[in-house]
Amino acid sequence: MLDRDQRTAILQLKARGQSIRAIARAMKVCRDSVREVLRTGTQEVPALDREAKGTPWHDAILELHARCKGNLVRVQEELMAQGAVLSYQALTAYCRRHGIGVEPKLPAGSYHFDPAQEMQHDTSPHRVRLGGRERLLQDASLVLCHSRMLFHQYYPTFDRFWCKVFLTEAFRYFGGVCACCMIDNTHVVVQQGTGAAMIAVPEMVAFSERFGFTFRAHERGHANRSARVERNFDYIENNFLAGREFQDWEDLNRQAREWCEKVNATPKRHLHASPRDLFALERTLLKPLPLWIPPVYRLSYRTVDQEGYVHVNGNRFSVPYPLVGRQLEVREGVERIEVFQGQVLVADHGNPWDRLAHRISLPEHRPPRREGGTKAYPYPEEVDLLRVEPGLAGYVAALKAHGPGRAVRALRRLLTMAQDYPREPFLAAVATALAYGLFDLDRLDRMVLRHIAKDYFVLDEAVPDPCNPPGGPHEG
Repeated sequence: MLDRDQRTAILQLKARGQSIRAIARAMKVCRDSVREVLRTGTQEVPALDREAKGTPWHDAILELHARCKGNLVRVQEELMAQGAVLSYQALTAYCRRHGIGVEPKLPAGSYHFDPAQEMQHDTSPHRVRLGGRERLLQDASLVLCHSRMLFHQYYPTFDRFWCKVFLTEAFRYFGGVCACCMIDNTHVVVQQGTGAAMIAVPEMVAFSERFGFTFRAHERGHANRSARVERNFDYIENNFLAGREFQDWEDLNRQAREWCEKVNATPKRHLHASPRDLFALERTLLKPLPLWIPPVYRLSYRTVDQEGYVHVNGNRFSVPYPLVGRQLEVREGVERIEVFQGQVLVADHGNPWDRLAHRISLPEHRPPRREGGTKAYPYPEEVDLLRVEPGLAGYVAALKAHGPGRAVRALRRLLTMAQDYPREPFLAAVATALAYGLFDLDRLDRMVLRHIAKDYFVLDEAVPDPCNPPGGPHEG
């Protein structure tokens, strides 16, 4: 079939007075084709007027497409069973032309970003050869939208703590921040809502205010809005990780930083420059970092166990032995675990955050040898009890010797009794209990109540019992 250009040329040659034979020879087509074009007198290509093979089965195709859940292989098998002569290729072509099970592709949009206007942050799981075995790690990435400068690092998991650690490192790498950070609707930053209605977690709001930027989330289903950072994950997985193995976390993130330096210095064809070249202008417009960037740490409170350790993320860290039973403040950073009593630093350990069930001890935290570490210091409850009532020292010592392993709970209850009951009846009951070797605190409690019954529970007039009136059958 002749196309539009050939038909136009035939009509123009005929208008110049050329014969059909000459036109056919010049165009290298048959004379019948030239005559057909001259007969129609138009350069438009006539539409093929033939019935498609699937037209008689249109309604059946629609019904089978819904019943077979869009599986055209099953649709073609069912049509063949009904007597249709329709190949799979003809069926798929018919469905495409008539829009059956095919969603029209929408044109991709484009976004223009001024220098220092926006940066985009996201994460993606990658399988990495680390320490001789394959592990599933989280790749965190940040991209400056104008210059396409890229920075990425790997972490074992990704929560608010690691998010703040990564963003702090990225801001230091770029030497500043953009006015806005675009994210997806991740729970790490988002407290409630999506898109423009997103409300960030107060913890992350405070973090962004410290550096002078704001978090924004794209609308649900509009992943193209964060395409600057999304498109790099496939490149990272198939370029940076391809054929590479890493010894440890330090080696992994060091090589990731070096790879970013190489990629950022590589010219991009669509940019007509390298990201590093465009960053030379953008860097001058970034918001500067604060004069002091506080260290990122996870704050928690832990009670020192009987062996003198605090438990953090499945690991145990020693503290000075006189603090057994005390509640201490633990600041968990990337590299260090710091333990505070009030404002005083009492322990500082390296953070083995990629290991579990490790016990880390410092020699200075253990009691001196041959001094009986478990007897060298009293329990905090014992100190408070003897401060309230020094006369209980003998009973406390006997109570600890009688019930080892449960003395803390017993001392705590004894302290409560000393604070709640009158002093004289309480000390009298304790003296009696010590004389007879009674260490059951329930029984001691009843003894105290008997001592104070006459002084504190005497009624001026007898109160008649409604269930046993005077003169009743139960009266003595």
